[in-house]
Amino acid sequence: MTAPEVLVGQLTEVVEMGVRAPLPELLEFLSVYDDKIVALAVAVRRFVLTETPRATETIYDAYNAVAMGYSFTGRLKESFCHIAVYSKHVNLGFNRGVDLADPRGILQGNGKQVRHVTIRETGDLKNSYLTRLLRAAVQNARELCRSNNVPEIAPHSVVKAIYAKRRRPVRKS
Repeated sequence: MTAPEVLVGQLTEVVEMGVRAPLPELLEFLSVYDDKIVALAVAVRRFVLTETPRATETIYDAYNAVAMGYSFTGRLKESFCHIAVYSKHVNLGFNRGVDLADPRGILQGNGKQVRHVTIRETGDLKNSYLTRLLRAAVQNARELCRSNNVPEIAPHSVVKAIYAKRRRPVRKS
């Protein structure tokens, strides 16, 4: 199956599950990746938007990854999580992951704020612990918005940045 066929199949599945369809630009950005990674990225997106259908999705075709950030305000500083698509895996990142209780120690990273979980197969998304982390991140983001009097906006998807220079897979023929 070619990348466009996989994308069409994934898109149909996403719409049937009640999750808004990916923007055509996102599908185009993902088309340079192997089919398994495309399917994985779409599955992680579905996981996030199934839990948070009111989230705004901000898409970046960045230097070393295709990335999607999720917030209720459309502003990066209130984002609760992000997805970063790499050539061999997909990361589900938590923008304030350092604030999340993680007694199992699955969150990776050692920066001041961000933590992530590497997703290597769709089965990883069936982990109820991962769902609890996402829900906790959402709760923290909503509390931050309330405490700063930042209103939530209508959910939508938007391409925010397309980087001219990239260090990623070359488009498949």
